[in-house]
Amino acid sequence: MYAVIDLKWHQYIVRQWDKIVVDSVGLENGEELVVNEVLAKFDEEGNEVNIWTPYLESSVTLKVLDNVKWEKIDVLKFKRKTRYQRVYWFRPHQSILQVEKIS
Repeated sequence: MYAVIDLKWHQYIVRQWDKIVVDSVGLENGEELVVNEVLAKFDEEGNEVNIWTPYLESSVTLKVLDNVKWEKIDVLKFKRKTRYQRVYWFRPHQSILQVEKIS
């Protein structure tokens, strides 16, 4: 069974025991997160599809596996003809989640 969830203004297609990488959810390792914003559910073959607007009356339980800082992203700012340029970088905080149950 697959589900389409809405988590922090992003949509993810998930299946049980999948691991997804999302922006930081602010929970510690091992804690559970219940997402009630399920946009659609469908089975493996695609024969049975449940869609409702805006959300279905089901939930997806996610478990936080790890909170990490992701790869470095370089940013370059410059203004032409004035010889101004600035290079900086940042590493976004992200969480690795595992889908425990789709109900």
